[in-house]
Amino acid sequence: MVRVPEHERLVLDNGAVLILLPRREVPLLACQVLLRGGSVADPPAPPGAASLVAALLEKGAAERDAYAFAEAVEGAGGSFGAVAGPEAIALRSQFLSRDQDLMLELLADTLRAPRLEEREFEHLRERQIEFIKAVKDSEPADLIDAYGRAMLFAGHPYARPVHGSESSLAQVTHAHVRHYYRAHFGADRLILVLAGDLDVHQAEDAVRGAFASWPRSVARPPLGPPAGLAGRRVLLVDAPGAAQTHFWIGAAGVDRKYPRRAALDLVNTLFGGRFTSLLNAELRIKSGLSYGARSSFVRGSVAGEFAIRSFVETASTARAIRLALQALERLHREGVSAEMLSSARAYTLGQYALGLETAADWAAALAEIEFFGLGTGYIDDYPTRLAEVDPQLARAVICEAFPTPDQMTFVVIGDAARLAGQLAEFGDVVPMRLTDPDFMPGAAGDEALP
Repeated sequence: MVRVPEHERLVLDNGAVLILLPRREVPLLACQVLLRGGSVADPPAPPGAASLVAALLEKGAAERDAYAFAEAVEGAGGSFGAVAGPEAIALRSQFLSRDQDLMLELLADTLRAPRLEEREFEHLRERQIEFIKAVKDSEPADLIDAYGRAMLFAGHPYARPVHGSESSLAQVTHAHVRHYYRAHFGADRLILVLAGDLDVHQAEDAVRGAFASWPRSVARPPLGPPAGLAGRRVLLVDAPGAAQTHFWIGAAGVDRKYPRRAALDLVNTLFGGRFTSLLNAELRIKSGLSYGARSSFVRGSVAGEFAIRSFVETASTARAIRLALQALERLHREGVSAEMLSSARAYTLGQYALGLETAADWAAALAEIEFFGLGTGYIDDYPTRLAEVDPQLARAVICEAFPTPDQMTFVVIGDAARLAGQLAEFGDVVPMRLTDPDFMPGAAGDEALP
């Protein structure tokens, strides 16, 4: 039985949240930090500012320049990394427990006194632009979520690419980065979880000493729910000469607090979450059109997307999309049986336990439930909730959370000359080029395909 271990939760006077979880099996200390904000807080900066700030956190703080900071981490055999997400900047660190003071010193310096040097900023920005170009050349499917969200959530902060686009990154200035830091870093945004071989009282004193005097940030505007698109639209991203087509079929889904999470997980496992899923059976096992197809929900503080992803030979694109939509229609029409749910339940429980084994796993899990206000029952009660799912509850979740085929937005990356005629049946086709510097047509004055 997976249950949240005993831990302490403290809220400092300045709003910072501290969670301490002692686990003394190994002499390691893991730290997970979430700083509320992320890419949805980028404005008025162009998309990508939050991502660049996160990257710069590893490039020197206080008295240490980038080299000295890296040397301090590596010299202790530790790890330290930061990344931006849609709603938070996350830092993850792990050190030997004997180096707790060093880890907290580096963390406090990083959050309260990052150098944010202009030279490092210029280097990171150019590297990120070149990385996006390289991904377009080698693995464009890795960017398909960015295209999908830009299309589906147009006008909502979730549409903004977390790591920016070629165009938006070129517009981000050093002043934007410094403004983002001043506006969105402060004690009231901080969730800090320490898990591992620690003395709770010593750790609390050390964290209070490091962060009790940190001021609050400016107030954050609330994040409203995305509307999503009404009806069908197809974004066709032209990759001339491509032998394969990558496609993404999405719609607005549910948020992190969706009350029927266990049933949602089981139904999605059956529909597109494992090798023997309905979706994979249609596109791979029965038809041989693809090496794999999957579905997933992205659930934030407001509803993210439900999406289906796969890839096929160009000539089979329309057939594969049709089969995916037919599988979704069948899910709505037939639901799932008790036998299917029993199989998915065993699979889900096995996977669930594997994700909560180490101190670092627990640090991340406790940071997540604090961030979204989920409570420890989100973990403790999950096996019981899984056991309660029957075909009737599963059908209710299908109706509530899974879109019907007529609600979908499509993104197709492939050879437009061979695809345009195939895609008209799925909705109005909006064209753009893979080489365009944004993830939506017209965002930077792009012209329509001839």
